[in-house]
Amino acid sequence: MRQTAIFWPMLAHVLLVYIVYLVMLKRRYTAVKSGEVRVSQYKLRSTEPASSVTVANNLINQFELPVLFHVLCLALFVTNGVNYLTLALMWLFIVTRYVHAWVHLNGNHVPRRTSVFFLGAGILLIAWTWFALHLLGAV
Repeated sequence: MRQTAIFWPMLAHVLLVYIVYLVMLKRRYTAVKSGEVRVSQYKLRSTEPASSVTVANNLINQFELPVLFHVLCLALFVTNGVNYLTLALMWLFIVTRYVHAWVHLNGNHVPRRTSVFFLGAGILLIAWTWFALHLLGAV
């Protein structure tokens, strides 16, 4: 297996971040155009209008748990730890991030969003555990 395959899930996450930025741009533009807010209100996060606050919050989410994902991908690459299992785990994590973003931006059903978040966090924990075992030479 090519070790560089680990960069594809990373690129998929980068794409998700840009998609969320585009959704935020659209919602903010619509909020200004409709008169819901003035452009000057965007100087502070605390004045984010209701129509775009969930998008802004989701964008913040994309730089929390996923930081551990990106670090792990790089660590796997550097230590030749990329295999079919780790690659599958990284893709599964990314799928949960896309689902999490979808739920967050479309209705924000908190119990569903929480379930998807913890599924992703659990997948990442399994991947970190595998990485530790890889470093110990146990796998």
